[in-house]
Amino acid sequence: MTDRSNDQSDPRGAIKDPDEWVTGEEPPTAAQESYLSTLAREADAEVPDGLTKAEASKRIDELQAETGRGR
Repeated sequence: MTDRSNDQSDPRGAIKDPDEWVTGEEPPTAAQESYLSTLAREADAEVPDGLTKAEASKRIDELQAETGRGR
């Protein structure tokens, strides 16, 4: 579950790359942190401290691929 809040979406409905998010440099949301923790446990992986919202989104995508969750 990648955090793609309304301000992260293109007005045409397309999803922007996290690197292009207006709020991408903000801290991760509580939902991102919780889901990252769950995915990291399942993947037996570490989640570095100090991620931005955009970095957390990318890490979620990576861990979803590793665990088979998500898409």
